[in-house]
Amino acid sequence: MSAFKMTEGSLDIESCKAPLFYRQAEPASGEVRLSVLLLHGIRFTSENWLNIGTLETLANAGCRAVAIDLPGLGQSKSAEAPAAVGELAPGGFLKQVCEGLGLGPVVVISPSLSGMYSLPFLLQHQALVRAYVPVAPICTEKFTAEQYRSVQTPALIVYGDQDSQLGEVSLDNLKNLANHSVVVMKGAGHPCYLDDPETWHKALMDFLQKL
Repeated sequence: MSAFKMTEGSLDIESCKAPLFYRQAEPASGEVRLSVLLLHGIRFTSENWLNIGTLETLANAGCRAVAIDLPGLGQSKSAEAPAAVGELAPGGFLKQVCEGLGLGPVVVISPSLSGMYSLPFLLQHQALVRAYVPVAPICTEKFTAEQYRSVQTPALIVYGDQDSQLGEVSLDNLKNLANHSVVVMKGAGHPCYLDDPETWHKALMDFLQKL
């Protein structure tokens, strides 16, 4: 195990009216290979990525990994969301987050609810997204097959085979992404990364190593 450092902080985004909380893991020394932004679902927070070891796994692989609590949730509860749940947030919102955190082109890990943030960011700011890892996100039906086909960003589509609703609906839309691969996690539900962290980490690391 290589050494890594874990920190917490807060980020001011003007439109939020209150700071966004984040956790960050990065290699203790040496060059950072990739920047990774981890989002979360409605019943979850950045703490889940800490508890299942995803932040540590990424830092040990030479990545700078930042997990934020989305506006109105977790320790960002006082922050004002830029859109209602289930509506698309402006693509510029995550752009501001990345700029505020000093993240260059970023790998975005986006489960469930966070699709309302990550999809507009991906579609409007492709150059800022190094890779996209959607995990059964919401809002995939709000874009056309043609819009997805225009995205050249490498994507790893992940879902649990027990997630018969969002998993399959999101796959149906996201499979139009021009440069994608799919990992179906056997026996896992909607938060498949929580159900089987080991398989999740292997799939994620295999994908990131090819970037």
